[in-house]
Amino acid sequence: MTIVKSRSFREKKGKILLEGRRLMADALRAGAQPQTVFFSRLEYVKELPGDKLKGASLVKVKFDEIKEWSDLVAPQGIMGIFAKPDHAKMKFPETQLQHSLPLVLICDNLRDPGNLGTILRSAAGAGCCKVLLTKGCVDAWEPKVLRAGMGAHFQVPIISNLEWKHVPDHLPSDTRVHVADNCGRHAGAQQSGRASDQGGVCDRRFQKHRKYQEEELREAVPAGNWLPDLKVQSYDMAWTEAPVAIVIGGETHGVSVESLQLAESTGGKRLLIPVVPGVDSLNSAMAASILLFEGRRQLRGGGPQARLMGGSEDPTSAQDLGALQEEFSRLRS
Repeated sequence: MTIVKSRSFREKKGKILLEGRRLMADALRAGAQPQTVFFSRLEYVKELPGDKLKGASLVKVKFDEIKEWSDLVAPQGIMGIFAKPDHAKMKFPETQLQHSLPLVLICDNLRDPGNLGTILRSAAGAGCCKVLLTKGCVDAWEPKVLRAGMGAHFQVPIISNLEWKHVPDHLPSDTRVHVADNCGRHAGAQQSGRASDQGGVCDRRFQKHRKYQEEELREAVPAGNWLPDLKVQSYDMAWTEAPVAIVIGGETHGVSVESLQLAESTGGKRLLIPVVPGVDSLNSAMAASILLFEGRRQLRGGGPQARLMGGSEDPTSAQDLGALQEEFSRLRS
């Protein structure tokens, strides 16, 4: 139980650790293969789909043992070691497949387990068709990520540990890749133009965190133009003309040069989420949620023009909107 919590062991042996009845039930229904299930009370096992437990070893232990193994403050009394799921063999919920959209999430250098779990949950909720994790991201099957994901791992395909050169292999040929612009606080009111017009602050951050590659990059491209020059636009303007992918970077390093190069090669842009002056940029999980659900709205026919015409995925009357605005004003006062 201690060894299986190690990322290197999980990757080498192809095993993961799941804890809690709900998460284990979601995994079993999705086709994950259980190997050993530890439980303190028999009724906990009976709450799982019994036909899915065939072939697994069931081991009754004292609750104190589970409490010692668990990372939870209040352990649920059941946990299991599963074979690491293969996204190509998983059986995802029918309702999830019916609401899936041509929207892919690419996670770039996401290191915080809680943020990644929350992002995966938003990806499942927005109807992403898949999630790609590049090398450098925290392990998607780490216990903290699993807890924050609340079952999202078994609702949307997750492909991990990808080299950037292999990312296009997992995208439709006509996919347009956009990156989340977490330097929006430096862009001010400019919602169009080029990344190079944003004062150079974002570019200096790339130089700081990728200094070891700076000389190599400068030799490969013309002087003064070593970063891809992407147009910046507001996130609520149309950007879903074709199958799309969104790159979300980690809060420390931001998006990588490779992600900007991929976006440039596909005609993508930097999507800016404007924030009030003086406020720092949004964290990765919040930015991802805003962009994913905006993408869902646009893909479902609720783009800017449809909004101006009064159309949306879930139409609301002007009277209802007025009532909501009044209630919002009341709460603010």
